[in-house]
Amino acid sequence: MKTLTLGHSDLTVSALGLGCMGMSEFYKSGSEEEAVATLHHALDSGLCFLDTADMYGPFKNEELVGRAIRGRRDQVVLATKFGNVRGEDGSFRGVNGRPDYVRACCDASLQRLGVDTIDLYYQHRVDRTVPIEETVGTMADLVKAGKVRYLGLSEASAATIRRAHAVHPITALQTEYSLWTRDPEDEILPTVRELGISFVAYSPLGRGFLTARFRTLEDIPEGDYRRFAPRFQGENFQRNLDLVGKIESLAREQGVTPSQLALAWVLAQGSDIVPIPGTTRRQHLEENLGALDLVLTPDVLCQIDAVAPLGVAAGLRYAEAAMVHLNG
Repeated sequence: MKTLTLGHSDLTVSALGLGCMGMSEFYKSGSEEEAVATLHHALDSGLCFLDTADMYGPFKNEELVGRAIRGRRDQVVLATKFGNVRGEDGSFRGVNGRPDYVRACCDASLQRLGVDTIDLYYQHRVDRTVPIEETVGTMADLVKAGKVRYLGLSEASAATIRRAHAVHPITALQTEYSLWTRDPEDEILPTVRELGISFVAYSPLGRGFLTARFRTLEDIPEGDYRRFAPRFQGENFQRNLDLVGKIESLAREQGVTPSQLALAWVLAQGSDIVPIPGTTRRQHLEENLGALDLVLTPDVLCQIDAVAPLGVAAGLRYAEAAMVHLNG
């Protein structure tokens, strides 16, 4: 397994991570047994970088990951997040970065995960009502207490990243990045590279759209969040499907799957980028791992850029209510 070191830390992670969200919620996932088997297969394959959050489930995903890694903690670089507030009933209650909430969330995550220390602790979304210095200062206290090893931010603006990093070193910035979400290239990637912060790319397969498994909205199971996501709606769906068709053609020429081509493209954007595709089945995990062996030539990268330039996707990344919490 290829590895890299996150930021200026001593966290050595696999070049490909595993997003665990879909194992518990949002995507119509398979059984819990298959999820655990997938997590075990990831560890057996040398994929050690696992990503979860307290809000996934809600709260259930951390418990699932905790059960799966029991007895194998030394094989895992474990990342989780706080900040998106949800009730036990699943309701969304906004974003919270207040110190008392940060401390309570960390303790609760440690208990659910069944671990003594979180390797990488992210603020999931920036609370615009609380100075980032206050939130990160509290996170830094968690490092001093030995509850957290390193700090991260998710979907933060360049200015916020700089302010946070001045309080305590930020090891990783997690933001959506893929062939249909190239927004970070404008400001975020240059900023984190200047500061020596690694970039963790979530949804590198466009929430599964770039896998070419969806041809109509009916291909997405009932109860799946993507049925209501803007890029999966109406004319947006067809326009994005046209993009996937072009990616499919390029993948066919390379003798690989669209998923592998899309992941290889993200990997080719820099050795400081770690994609964390969400995967709930072992067969999809194996397919994704195949991207690590795919080397894209400059000519192929130019062809990909031509069909998937910045801003190519039709539709917003999230519903408008959620968009206000991005780039905080």
